[in-house]
Amino acid sequence: MEKIASFTVNHLVLEPGIYVSRKDRLGAETVTTFDLRMTAPNREPVMNTAEVHTIEHLGATFLRNDPQWKDRTVYFGPMGCRTGFYLLLAGDLESRDVAELVTRMYTFIRDYEGQVPGAAPRDCGNCLDMNLPMAKLLAGRYLESTLLSLDEAHMQYPE
Repeated sequence: MEKIASFTVNHLVLEPGIYVSRKDRLGAETVTTFDLRMTAPNREPVMNTAEVHTIEHLGATFLRNDPQWKDRTVYFGPMGCRTGFYLLLAGDLESRDVAELVTRMYTFIRDYEGQVPGAAPRDCGNCLDMNLPMAKLLAGRYLESTLLSLDEAHMQYPE
């Protein structure tokens, strides 16, 4: 079987950033998948499921309420390896096009106070697996280490 595109990225040198993972055509529309890489794979600890789950709830809520992007948001969710998230948006986009959106989303997560949206038994299949303090800490770390000083090297997959 052919290797899927995400398995061809050199994870030995991949650093946190915002990368275009793939672009898929669905009829006349393009859907762009972004790799929001929060940790250096195989070199930094992965995120625990509770904070990943919390970031997923907060990020999805933010995106689906953003006036400019809510109708273009297809999906936001964690990578199985727990080193980041995938963001799927309608449109033929580049990392630079979404840097401001991603920065605003992670600022929202870092600064969030209160009950995590959808973290109730009626709304979520695993509502007890949440960790808001760690989600906020990781969002702040991603902002400070990567998003607020994002450069071209962290928007293009390494060779």
